[in-house]
Amino acid sequence: MATVLAIKAHPLTKDESRSVRALSTFLDNYRQTNPEDTIQVIDVYSDNIPEIDEDLLSGWNALRAGTAFTDLTENQQAKIARFNELTEQFLAADKVVIANALWNLGIPTRLKAWVDTINVAGKTFKYNELGQPVGLAGGKKLLHIQSNGGVYEGNDPASQYINTIFRFIGIDDIQQLFIEGIDYQPDRADELLTAAMAKATELGKTF
Repeated sequence: MATVLAIKAHPLTKDESRSVRALSTFLDNYRQTNPEDTIQVIDVYSDNIPEIDEDLLSGWNALRAGTAFTDLTENQQAKIARFNELTEQFLAADKVVIANALWNLGIPTRLKAWVDTINVAGKTFKYNELGQPVGLAGGKKLLHIQSNGGVYEGNDPASQYINTIFRFIGIDDIQQLFIEGIDYQPDRADELLTAAMAKATELGKTF
């Protein structure tokens, strides 16, 4: 049995978003193929994903200085507790699936906030005696689903960022599914979308 952590990083539904449709197709087929596995879904637009802000930074600084957690402000306690919860949830997962759209060559800001919760020194990476980073989250698998209006074939900054940041924390088993070119070639929209959903179906059976 495995635990799959699926990150829905788009505010729209599967009827409105290509990336969410691919995620839904993948998960439907994954459930059928792996009925004993546990699937946890985080919607970064409806779940509580704390951004690194003054409360978090000042709270962490206070803890490092010896302040008791219970002496932090209510906001500091709530944000730090939720941040830590998301880190531990990621650490407990065997497989991770991220679905997002390419927006202005970047990932959605709320997805970036979640990514920050899984890049934690001492938990998902450390520095060796030479000051070089060493990933601590190896052994997991990642599937990155991204919809692009044009055709980038994985060379856009968003998919490169996801690939780089997960390799940074030690994950090198990375698969990618791009739904791209539909805005560039709208006359091929049905063909391109059908091909992407077929790949999502296959990945659901093999991931």
